[in-house]
Amino acid sequence: MRALVTGATGFVGAAVARALLAEGWQVRALVRGGSDRRNIAALAVEPVVGDLTDPASLERALEGCEAAFHVAADYRLWAPRPQELYRANVEGTGFLLDAARRAGVTRVVYTSSVATVGLPADGHPGAEDTPVSLADMIGHYKRSKFLAEQRAREAVAAGVPVVIVNPSTPIGPGDVKPTPTGRIVLDAALGRTPAYVDTGLNIVHVDDVAAGHLLAFHRGRIGERYILGGEDMTLRQILTLIAQLVGRSPPRIRLPHGAVLPVAYVSELYARLTGKPTRVTVEGVRMARKRMFFSSAKAARELGYRSRPPSEAFADALRWFREQGYLQG
Repeated sequence: MRALVTGATGFVGAAVARALLAEGWQVRALVRGGSDRRNIAALAVEPVVGDLTDPASLERALEGCEAAFHVAADYRLWAPRPQELYRANVEGTGFLLDAARRAGVTRVVYTSSVATVGLPADGHPGAEDTPVSLADMIGHYKRSKFLAEQRAREAVAAGVPVVIVNPSTPIGPGDVKPTPTGRIVLDAALGRTPAYVDTGLNIVHVDDVAAGHLLAFHRGRIGERYILGGEDMTLRQILTLIAQLVGRSPPRIRLPHGAVLPVAYVSELYARLTGKPTRVTVEGVRMARKRMFFSSAKAARELGYRSRPPSEAFADALRWFREQGYLQG
């Protein structure tokens, strides 16, 4: 069987491509012209040049494919032109699903995010059915992913066989950019995180997320969403674990969110003036006011999904960053 993977040159997409190859699939990778192909250089995939915003290229890429794994997304917590996130994440998803319908693929696995999942007011982990609305989405990235997931549900209503997966915070090898979460790991490992705020994330190994994609293809119910997560950890626990793995002392200073927000505003202003991206974003600080804790019970129950301890995810990520020269400095 042949599957198209969008975003295969990226972090999660490359992991999905590896998992498909290991299962004996033929893999076609949608790549943009001039994109960084390091993640697929050693993989026996068929690169096809195209773009989510070019419907004709998506139709060509899907020819002869029985399945599509739509992993590609513009994952930035700050962008000088926010419309780019909506163009790629919302319109691009619509174009891909329309092309999949015309191509007659047997199933599409759409990669959403826990950013679109609600968080209970009592602090319990979020689940697939936790009430949430567009008004709850903080920032353009979360809003664009929320709207993209709506497009996926509309496609299901139109007869497209879509299963939605919502990864939490993937960590592991192959984070070439790196992503905002990968940057947290790098900065902590390099001793560039002297303080922390009271927040939390659900940490999962990227290869477990990839395995969850295949489980969703084989066992997922059309129109359903499945959280692919791991273990809930506070930011302090995360930074302490990374410090232990690299032999550093963990940060001990806890900052109130209100003290970090002005820094984020200044950082974004500087980024707009210079054109250089910033690591401290207003959206990120606002999101950090809530602990992003989630439950993968539904995926475990219906798909047979499992995840390994976060320590393995961080160890594999740090090993890969070290091998690629990211930890010099």
